[in-house]
Amino acid sequence: MAAPAPLPPSPRRSLLGRLPLPERNFVADALRTETVGGVILLVAAIGALIWANTFGGSYGAVSGFHFGPESLGLNLSVEHWAADGLLAVFFFVAGVELKRELVAGELRDPRAAALPVAAALCGMAVPAVVYTLVNVLGDGSTSGWAVPTATDIAFALAVLAVIGTSLPSALRAFLLTLAVVDDLFAILIIAVFFTADIDLLALAGAFVGLALFWLLLRVGVRGWYVYVPLALVVWGLMYNSGVHATIAGVAMGLMLRCTRREGEDHSPGERIEHLIRPLSAGLAVPLFALFSAGVSLSGGALAHVFTRPETLGVVLGLVVGKTIGIFGGTWLTTRFTKAELNKDLAWADVFAVASLAGIGFTVSLLIGELAFDADTGLVNEIKAAVLIGSLIAAVISGVLLKLRVRRHRELVDAEERDEDESGVPDVYEQDDPAYHLRMAAIHERKAAEHRRLAQLAGAASNKPDSPA
Repeated sequence: MAAPAPLPPSPRRSLLGRLPLPERNFVADALRTETVGGVILLVAAIGALIWANTFGGSYGAVSGFHFGPESLGLNLSVEHWAADGLLAVFFFVAGVELKRELVAGELRDPRAAALPVAAALCGMAVPAVVYTLVNVLGDGSTSGWAVPTATDIAFALAVLAVIGTSLPSALRAFLLTLAVVDDLFAILIIAVFFTADIDLLALAGAFVGLALFWLLLRVGVRGWYVYVPLALVVWGLMYNSGVHATIAGVAMGLMLRCTRREGEDHSPGERIEHLIRPLSAGLAVPLFALFSAGVSLSGGALAHVFTRPETLGVVLGLVVGKTIGIFGGTWLTTRFTKAELNKDLAWADVFAVASLAGIGFTVSLLIGELAFDADTGLVNEIKAAVLIGSLIAAVISGVLLKLRVRRHRELVDAEERDEDESGVPDVYEQDDPAYHLRMAAIHERKAAEHRRLAQLAGAASNKPDSPA
């Protein structure tokens, strides 16, 4: 009896392949807003440095000015309001992004989610290990192990805008999804490792407020005048509980419905994110940067960056740890799963994106303040290390991306080409018979026009010269 024929090997799944058209359009819209916000963020960071080093007294006076109701435990400094209040808006958007990715985006499919999750985990674990090793060997404090673990998507996109390059949609989506997963783990780190004394009564009140928020959403209650006051109450209770107040923003973002029902062009989560994202990217995060990035360079903060183990660990974690972690996590995904890198891309592209993710600004500054809040001088030096590490990562990634800019432009042009002017890029219509009929008609019209022009040119050349 003949042995059964062996089964054909299953095809390998493409890694960083072309996105579905709706996902591509969503990513393009989201990153467009983040890019504009990133440029504003970059201007705010530069403005903070100039302000702190030219009029340091006024910078300290403004950032340290306290206001708010003392009876509610909310008499906070401007810097504190920016870190705990405005960043709650940023984390609210992060929560909505995470929910959308889980139910309608790249994280919905476990196989597709394996890449960004593995890359993000390795991209956080390796910087933490690098920081810890530097400080164990250098006899420094390991309290800041989480500082270099974060990626700032807005600042990374601002770098792309400044150096004048773009990424193919697959790489842009990878960077965005990577940052979303990164934000999730950063939130967990803040909640677990940077929560001190807990006020159980205030925490219980925050949970009751969150439950009411969820119930109102489920029964279909509408109106910002209902949800905004409730959100402020939940935020205030969460702040007074001892848990970092930004956790309230994440929790409320995760509660929004991000799936579309029949007759809906956009889900409630997508609509609210579309409204809130410009506020987050264009106002909340830049204001946080303005009152957190004002590092005084006259006190030797820069001099200690490469000599003090805590600050050196941050720089190496961002520049070396992030790049190795994300690139290594991506490579391991292809090594241990049935996936192969998109044939249009090269590992050099993945390495460039991994180095770009080493720009850890907003959340890194926040974690730096939380990790060393008892030592103002060290906080200043940690901030300087975050800025320098992010700057080095930006320069390295900019050079690497410039080396591949021609190939990236070819891919972007191919993705955006729409010769039949249907409003849908041609690469998404190539399997549609109607597309080929439209293209044949277009080519026939062009050929007829060329023949007509050739006949006119021939007639003009054969026309006898007029008498002198």
